[in-house]
Amino acid sequence: MKTYMKAIVVVPALFTLGCTRVGGDPKPFGQADNGSEKQAKIVKVVRTDAEWRKLLTPEQYNITRQAGTERAFTGIYWNNHKRGIYRCVACGQELFSSKTKFESGTGWPSFWAPLAKDRVTLREDDSLGEVRTEVLCSRCDSHLGHVFNDGPQPTGERFCMNSGALKFVPDSPKTKKK
Repeated sequence: MKTYMKAIVVVPALFTLGCTRVGGDPKPFGQADNGSEKQAKIVKVVRTDAEWRKLLTPEQYNITRQAGTERAFTGIYWNNHKRGIYRCVACGQELFSSKTKFESGTGWPSFWAPLAKDRVTLREDDSLGEVRTEVLCSRCDSHLGHVFNDGPQPTGERFCMNSGALKFVPDSPKTKKK
C-alpha cells in the first residue's frame, strides 16, 4: 500500500518538472537567457494530442506535431534581422541565437548551429522519397525543420527552420550607463 501511495505523489511531480528547467529556478516562458546558462538535463515535455491542439494554433500544430511546413517566404521570421533568441513555440526551450542566423535565400529562417547540440534531435526523414535529416526540439519532440550540409562556415550546416515552430524573443535593450 505504501508503494502505491508513493507513485501517486511522484507522478504529478514529474509533470510539473516537465515545464521547468532542472537545476535552477524556472524562468517564465518567453524570458531569454541568451544561451548563457547550460541546461543540466533536458526534461521531456509530454502532452496529449488534445493538449497540443489546445496550446498551438492550427498552423503551429500542423508544423510541430504533423511535420508540416510553411510555404517559402511566408513565415514571420525568414527576414527577421533583430538580435535575440529563437525558442520552440510548443515548449519554450531556447534553440537558436540570432548570432548564428544567416540569409540562405530559401525563404525560411536558417541558422548554422543551434545554441547547444542537446537542444535539438536529428532524425532520418525519407517522407518525400529522398533522405533528409529532420530537426526536432529535444525537449518536446516538435518538428522544427531540416538540416542540410550546404551552410556557411564554421559548421557548413544549414538548419532550415519553420517560423511557425519558433517564437522569437528579442534581446532586452541595454540600459544607458551614466
